[in-house]
Amino acid sequence: GIGGSFPYGFHISVINYPSVHIRKFINETWIERYGSPLHPETIMLLWSFIVSVYGIGGLLGSLCCGYLTTRYRKKKCQMCTNLIMLIAALFMAFSKTAKSFEMILVGRFLYGIGTGFSLNIHPQYVGEISPKKLRGFTNSTVAVFLTLGKLMGQVIGLREILGSEALWPWLLASSGISALVQLATLPFFPDSPSYLLIQKGNEEAC
Repeated sequence: GIGGSFPYGFHISVINYPSVHIRKFINETWIERYGSPLHPETIMLLWSFIVSVYGIGGLLGSLCCGYLTTRYRKKKCQMCTNLIMLIAALFMAFSKTAKSFEMILVGRFLYGIGTGFSLNIHPQYVGEISPKKLRGFTNSTVAVFLTLGKLMGQVIGLREILGSEALWPWLLASSGISALVQLATLPFFPDSPSYLLIQKGNEEAC
C-alpha cells in the first residue's frame, strides 16, 4: 500500500498547500531570467499546467500499465515505478536551488506516470499474492492507503511542518520516502502466481 495507492492520494492533496509559494517562485525565476515580471494570468496558467500535468502523466501510466505488467511482471514494474518516483522527487527537491520551475513540471509529470502505474498494479498484485483468507482485507488496502495518502499530504503540508516558503520543495519531494521504502521491501515479496504460471510455466512455484 505504501507504494501503491498511497502516492496517488498524497499528490492529490499535497499540491494545494505550496501553491502561493510556487506561483511566487515562478515569477521570481522569470524576473531573474528576463528582467520583467510575468502577467498574473500567465502565472496562473503555468500553475494550472503544473497541477494538471499530473493527470496527463497518470493517464499515460495507466495506459502503458497493462502491456508492461504482462511483459515484465508486476513486481518488476512496481520496482521501476518507484525509481521513476525517486527521480521525480529529486527534480522537486532541487527545483528551487536550480531556479527552474520547469523541474517542478517534469517532476509532477513523472509523479503522474508513477501513480498511474501504482494505482493499477496495487490491487492486482496484492490480490494475487495474498492468501485466500486475507484476500478481502488486502484488497481493501487500496482505499485505506489512498485515504492515508490524502491525510498525510494535508498534515505535512501545514506551514508549521513542510508547507513553508523555505521548505516547500521538500514537501513535494517527500513522497520519495514511500518509494524508497517500497523499493527496499519489494525484492522480498513473491512474484504473482499468474506470472509464474502463464509466463514462466512454473506450476510448482505458482
